[in-house]
Order: sequence, then C-alpha cells, then structure tokens
Amino acid sequence: MQILSFMSIIIMMISFVVMMLTNFLSKKNIEDREKSSPFECGFDPISSSRLPFSLRFFLIAIIFLIFDVEIALILPMTIIPLSSNMLIWAITSTLFIFILTMGLYHEWNQGSLEWAS
Repeated sequence: MQILSFMSIIIMMISFVVMMLTNFLSKKNIEDREKSSPFECGFDPISSSRLPFSLRFFLIAIIFLIFDVEIALILPMTIIPLSSNMLIWAITSTLFIFILTMGLYHEWNQGSLEWAS
C-alpha cells in the first residue's frame, strides 16, 4: 500500500513539473497588434474577420438536439410493454409525453420556434 501511495506522489510531482515547465516555456512575451490581427495580403483589415453568429440558429439547433434525444428515449417504449407491468408502463409513458408536450408548448409560447421574427 505504501508503494502505491509513493508512486502516486511521484507521478503527481512529475506531472506538476511538466505542467509548470510547459507553462513557462510557452509564454509569448511580445504582444503585437499586427501579429494578433488577421492577415489580408499585407493590407490593413477592412472589417472584422469574425462573422456574426445567429443566436436564433443556435437556439433551433439546441431544441433539435433536445427533441432528438427525447425521440431516442421514446423509441424503446414500444418494446417495453411486452416485458413489464402494463399499468406502470402506461403511467410512465403518459407522464413522459405530457412533460414533452408541456416543454414544446412553453417553447412555442416563448417564440423560440419561430425562425424569422
């Protein structure tokens, strides 16, 4: 047991030394505006190099992922009634679909499902 704890301490010390060494060696001392700006064939940038990100697209993508996972949870419900109690399965399925419907209603009521506003 002592050998295991001793080896753990040695490994942690080596890891710490390597992390500190890489942190020390990777520092850039010179912060230059020209080096941090985007390169456009030697000319000063005309506009920002970053494209604006649509928050609406992000929300629709998150909603899609959530409902995609929920569909993956609903699909096995068709096989479960054969090997379980029918009343418990019916209550669980109804409750799950009711929660999904309430979530969909909330998102619709908040206007999250409308692409253009």
